[in-house]
Amino acid sequence: MRKCYFLWNKRRKGLWPAALCLAAACLFLTACSGPAEEEEKKSIRIGVSLYRGDDTFINNIRSELEANAKKYEQEKGIKVTLDIQDAKGSQNTQNSQVERFISLGCDVLCINPVDRMDASVIIDKAMTAEVPVVFFNRQPVEEDMNRWDKLYYIGVDAKETAVLQGQMVVDFYKKQPSEIDLNGDGVVNYVLLEGESSHQDSLIRTEWSIKTLKNGGVPIEKITGGIANWERSQASALMEQWLGEYPDTIELVVSNNDDMALGAIDALERAGVSGVNVVGTDGTIPGIEAVESGKLLGTVSANKEIYGSAMLEIAASCALGEALPEEYPLMDGTYYWPPQEILMRPEKD
Repeated sequence: MRKCYFLWNKRRKGLWPAALCLAAACLFLTACSGPAEEEEKKSIRIGVSLYRGDDTFINNIRSELEANAKKYEQEKGIKVTLDIQDAKGSQNTQNSQVERFISLGCDVLCINPVDRMDASVIIDKAMTAEVPVVFFNRQPVEEDMNRWDKLYYIGVDAKETAVLQGQMVVDFYKKQPSEIDLNGDGVVNYVLLEGESSHQDSLIRTEWSIKTLKNGGVPIEKITGGIANWERSQASALMEQWLGEYPDTIELVVSNNDDMALGAIDALERAGVSGVNVVGTDGTIPGIEAVESGKLLGTVSANKEIYGSAMLEIAASCALGEALPEEYPLMDGTYYWPPQEILMRPEKD
């Protein structure tokens, strides 16, 4: 009867009774619905998949990511859960890990792809679930990266790495040519240790480090080279073989990364060979220790602190739906290249 009364009054006295009824209903619904849905997020979950957990450089980056997650929690008051998985060199395993991350409700993914040429499956899954992806260290092909505006890449500029590696040898040769041209014949005989044949950094580092040596006036001659897949043990085996095949010939070892450079040094020490200069890249903790001890002529160090910070900050911004951090400017809105520097062993007195 009261409902009919309001309708009758609407015709006679205007809309105010109906308005009061509507306002009361709204208040009732608001009270039942609880807190507003647009609450500020107090926690984020990041799914991280590593192409191989036993890779020294990747482990260094993982440590920096974990350290920055703790720092972010302290500074922002937002809990960060890192779900870190090892794909152990299997793309199928990594694809399954991505499915699991999405099913667990991860806000963003950080992926170090096993096969940079086969990132499309990961991207498909992420796009369907609308989960942003930050790729790192192994750069997917440009066509894949252009498929969605929520795809990002963090990694060092491979050409810059190679040029810096070559330049350190050029500078050293100009100062102390006899320290590299060990037999004084006017030619520096070198061997080359390469990473994976499918990895873009390996291909670019090989090309530009040697170009830089030649352009810098170092009279080099290649003896041999081989693929050691970034691994210390494989590089050590290759170097041992070369020392047997080319005794008293090798004067310089150019390596695509520090682990392979250290493998070459292991073989040189076992053979009792001294004086051969070895250069690496990445600036891993063992690599830097070898530079400081004088075993390694030099390395090109990626600033791992900035690398890890950029990964965490960009991923967190994606997870929270915030603007990307200005301190890590993205080229084309997609790529961030951490800074690098040359580290060389102390000069002899």
